[in-house]
Amino acid sequence: MDDAVGTGEVVVRRGDASDSGALVEVDAVAAGADDGRRDSIRRWCRQGSVVVAEDASGPLGYCVVEYTFFEQGFLSMLMVAPRARGRGVGHRLLDAAAGSCTAPKLFTSTNVSNQPMQRLLRRAGWSPAGLLHGLDEGDPELFFLCRPRTGPGYL
Repeated sequence: MDDAVGTGEVVVRRGDASDSGALVEVDAVAAGADDGRRDSIRRWCRQGSVVVAEDASGPLGYCVVEYTFFEQGFLSMLMVAPRARGRGVGHRLLDAAAGSCTAPKLFTSTNVSNQPMQRLLRRAGWSPAGLLHGLDEGDPELFFLCRPRTGPGYL
């Protein structure tokens, strides 16, 4: 199976250990000297959990699917570079995550205050699945569910 899917000028592909440096630059938290996020990016890349969206200029964003959430898929990270937002990169990454998920269900979460992420998830067909208080004081975590789909064109 070809592990790169092109849509226009943006390519979505499985990431590897060689991508970690470039993904740190795309991730505003990691680029801001957050050692924990940098370590996570390196670990995700080594584990092969990362899907990268890129064009000729380099990485535009990435996402991470893990399987530690009740043995279901969990999209633990979705990051799109500020310069690439509004171009469909996040939607392409969500589609790739859903297409590559090996569990019956794929979940993710975002803070109630993160309206752009909630709009993206709803446009991509994800459904609200629950609300959790206590992770970030005063800003509950909203969970979403996507039934993974497979077929041609997915990683």
